[in-house]
Amino acid sequence: MGMFPIKKPMALTKKDILITGIPGIGKTTLIRKLSEELKDFHPAGFYTSEVREKGIRKGFELISLDGGKGLLSHIDIKSPYRIGKYRVDIKGFEDFLDSIPFLDPATRLIFIDEIGKMELLSDKFIRLLKEILNSEKVVIATISLKGDGLIAETKRRDNIRLFEITKNNRDSLLSEILKEIKKFNPALF
Repeated sequence: MGMFPIKKPMALTKKDILITGIPGIGKTTLIRKLSEELKDFHPAGFYTSEVREKGIRKGFELISLDGGKGLLSHIDIKSPYRIGKYRVDIKGFEDFLDSIPFLDPATRLIFIDEIGKMELLSDKFIRLLKEILNSEKVVIATISLKGDGLIAETKRRDNIRLFEITKNNRDSLLSEILKEIKKFNPALF
């Protein structure tokens, strides 16, 4: 009668990076800089940009890393989905997500800006987010500072490093996060 060795679960590495902070602190700026620094790895993903008219924020636009654009929300669109004063275009958001090769085997690095209330109105985004976070892919994402449910659950995952951007650290955080990515994801480099 032979003994079989007990397989120990592989140690989880903190492969994914989440960036949080108060609105307007520079999360999107940081994620854009990170995507530029890491462009040689052909990342997939998107960031958001404010839609402004006459200096007033009217909504949010989605911009994929390959230059594609979509509308996430606007105060003047018709939609049953609403966060604050913004109406959220769920179908437009989901069509935009379909245009990004998140699940392509060649995609090893993913950027998401952001995991927030508007985005979490989409069941497709929630499914995609869970699949990506459970994959071998490296994820760099911004996430709301406040939030329950999936926002809080995502922050508690074992395989993430959470960075809070503040006025005091926003200039040094780029190099700190790049060091962290190299440390936990040497296969990328």
